[in-house]
Amino acid sequence: MTKRDLVVRIADETDLTQKQVYGVVQKTLDYIIEALEQGENVEFRNFGVFEVRERKQRIGRNPNQPENVVTIPPRKVVKFKPGRIMRRNITGG
Repeated sequence: MTKRDLVVRIADETDLTQKQVYGVVQKTLDYIIEALEQGENVEFRNFGVFEVRERKQRIGRNPNQPENVVTIPPRKVVKFKPGRIMRRNITGG
């Protein structure tokens, strides 16, 4: 599903125009990104949690030339942990 698919589906089920729905969806995504940039967790009950984690520095090797060692610097990554209802609906457990 794309953002466009989501906008069309919501607009079809409400009395809002696609332009109005697009504005709300885009603003929501902008606020999620803003919160993650500030290091905050973003939690939607029963859906899941987005959080920023820092990966430690590590050593990497080129498989074609294992003697070449490369240091991979630390970096931030976004992790998603599904909520209970999502996990149950998807995995059936």
